[in-house]
Amino acid sequence: MEILLVFPVFIFIFLIILACSGIRVVPQGSAYVVERFGRYSQTWNAGLHIMIPLIDRVARKVLLKERVADFAPQPVITKDNVTMQIDSVVYYMVVDPRLYSYGVENPLLAMENLTATTLRNIIGDMTLDETLTSRETINSRMLQTIDLATDPWGIKVTRVELKNIMPPAAIRESMEKQMKAEREKRAQILTAEGHKQAMILEAEGHKESAVLEAEAKKQATILAAEAEKEKEIREAEGRAEAILKVQEATANGLKMLKNAEADESVIRLKSLEAFAKAADGQATKIIIPSDIQGAAGLVSGITEAIKK
Repeated sequence: MEILLVFPVFIFIFLIILACSGIRVVPQGSAYVVERFGRYSQTWNAGLHIMIPLIDRVARKVLLKERVADFAPQPVITKDNVTMQIDSVVYYMVVDPRLYSYGVENPLLAMENLTATTLRNIIGDMTLDETLTSRETINSRMLQTIDLATDPWGIKVTRVELKNIMPPAAIRESMEKQMKAEREKRAQILTAEGHKQAMILEAEGHKESAVLEAEAKKQATILAAEAEKEKEIREAEGRAEAILKVQEATANGLKMLKNAEADESVIRLKSLEAFAKAADGQATKIIIPSDIQGAAGLVSGITEAIKK
């Protein structure tokens, strides 16, 4: 009787454990592919899900985050028969967990082989120089080809990059020599350009100096001429003012004589003095009127009498 009572309890506990085992929590950035009786049933996204125990099972857990596949270097031959080692990096993400689970057996290996094949096809149509200078073109062509080929596998290729391009040692040595020669050539050209520019600047400096010197001399000549002109004007004004003063003094003297009612002999003496001043070492010959000559003789006689 006790066994019959305990048996339902065990059954109840077993059912609870079985029900709890059917509860699944899918983390963010992941997806679960669920099969029922061995066939695809549904895809669980992030969140809480319940499956039927012993009937449903999680066939594959798929990571939906973007991932990086770094593939080993692959030997490739260029159009001009140069063998190189090129390794590439592919950025991809799973967009369809069902196709990713059932589309191809090993998606990563399949993508690696596809990348190597595509790389060989692209590099085979390019020369060595084109390969070394056309990374962006190669990346773009590989991205288009690989992304289109991986669509049936539920994979989205977001970016393809050539990581390293390694030509043979002899080619690298030749390229280094060529680059060295190019650098030396550019250095010589730059040196010559520098000398040329320096000579041009020096010539322009001499020209500018000569122009400034000529301008300074011209300015000095103009200033000297203006100074000489100003001096002559000042001297002329001085002489004119002196003559004007003499004339004013003479006029004032005559006016004073007239006001003093001087007789004829005084006037003749003043006239004689005026002629004497006029002949003060400046004239070699002076013509004296006859009426003044008599006065001059009279004055001379009086002077001699006084000296005796």
